[in-house]
Amino acid sequence: METEFGTFELIRDYKEAFDVKSFSDRYVKYFDQYPYIVGDISADMLRLKGFNSNNENQIYDYLMESATPNAPYFVLKRIK
Repeated sequence: METEFGTFELIRDYKEAFDVKSFSDRYVKYFDQYPYIVGDISADMLRLKGFNSNNENQIYDYLMESATPNAPYFVLKRIK
């Protein structure tokens, strides 16, 4: 999928959490360095977090520990 911040593959879209407009509104240049971006919706707000390739296996740990239980979330992988 093409966004104004690059091309991404939507790896997981739990409860249809991904919305291009919300993603674009919350995205900052800081995330350009990460090949994986996770977004979760907690308290009606989208939160983004970046992950490197060497710690992508920590994505689901992050969701279990930091996201609201059963919260909608998505995982994007940057395509170069």
